[in-house]
Amino acid sequence: MTGPADRELRAEATVEAPPERVWALLTDFSRMPEWSPELVRMVPLKPGGLRVGQWYLGLNRRRAALWPTRNVVSALEPGRTVAWDTTSSGARWIWELTPAAEGTTTRVVHRRPVPRGMTAMSRVFAPLALGGSEGHADELEAGMARTVARLKAAAEA
Repeated sequence: MTGPADRELRAEATVEAPPERVWALLTDFSRMPEWSPELVRMVPLKPGGLRVGQWYLGLNRRRAALWPTRNVVSALEPGRTVAWDTTSSGARWIWELTPAAEGTTTRVVHRRPVPRGMTAMSRVFAPLALGGSEGHADELEAGMARTVARLKAAAEA
């Protein structure tokens, strides 16, 4: 079952920094809470560093609600793409970097599709703890825009 909360969310920006700099910041997951308004912490759960199949524990907060997620890296093309699937919600979080202006500028696209629809657990949790699935999706998309803007500011500093 899919609905408005399952729509693909998107945020993007052009960053005045080379892809290598943006990639280094983006894949230092210990810094992700500096940019993301909802993420509190992202912790690797298996040895081996960033790689396809790596698990991360995400701790998220929205007002009084605090919840964990298990995230599995599903795509990795160093310098270009990293994606992870959040098993508890059914969402996939994708970051895509494209060099521009002869490598001195980077196009950053952050997307959140829900390939198979939201999970039953997410459909119950969001209305109870997050004010509703569709409203939370709107908040997430606005938060993604803030995350991209904060990443941009860090890369350009």
